[in-house]
Amino acid sequence: MRPIEYVGAAPMKKKRRSSLGGWLLVAFALVLGVFFLHPLIPFLRAQQELTSDANVREAVADLRSDGDFSSRLAAAALERTQSKVSYDGSYFKIDFPEGDISGDRGKAEDLIVRAFRAVDIDLQVDVHADIKENFHSYPQIFNSKGPDTNIDHRRVQNLQRFFIRKGQSLAVTTDPGDYRVGDVVVWQLLDGNKHVGVVVPGPGALKTDKWIAHNIGNGPEWENKLFDYRLDGHYRYGE
Repeated sequence: MRPIEYVGAAPMKKKRRSSLGGWLLVAFALVLGVFFLHPLIPFLRAQQELTSDANVREAVADLRSDGDFSSRLAAAALERTQSKVSYDGSYFKIDFPEGDISGDRGKAEDLIVRAFRAVDIDLQVDVHADIKENFHSYPQIFNSKGPDTNIDHRRVQNLQRFFIRKGQSLAVTTDPGDYRVGDVVVWQLLDGNKHVGVVVPGPGALKTDKWIAHNIGNGPEWENKLFDYRLDGHYRYGE
């Protein structure tokens, strides 16, 4: 049997791919990142300076000197921004009354509950009392079979319904003049979830501005974001 002679093109040895192109893409991406992010650095630094510990202490002192309930609540909410808190929306079994999860953990609702407790209002107790008497008046979206002192006050929807029922439900507008320090606001976020915070004054020379104290995932923060999300509720409670 005669061997078959190969008459095709001579096989070519594969060339080693150069990694230079990949490194060039990485370098280009870094240059773009520096180009676009560099202007933000002064803004972020200015934000940190505005919300410095000294400015928080000054704002809290000014609010407390006013003496009225709304100012004291705003002061309590602002003080929460000095606490190191890791975001945690988990269900916990806690005491009743005055139950709380670990102070270094929490979410938006916990900032609200802790601020109100600082001015002698226990929302865990107040919300539970109303849900116990009017369970079916509250949102039936948590598969709850009855009141639960461990979690009811830690849900935005329940707090919102409670403030509607027991507090003052005020107009939702985009005019800062319609909001007062100590007001509680609820937002509807783009992901479908609700969020809650307290209206507080701005820092330093911006003290007539309306800022918020809230925890949207990075711990309690003092930010100029009252109108950054779609407002869904505006309330006053406890006066």
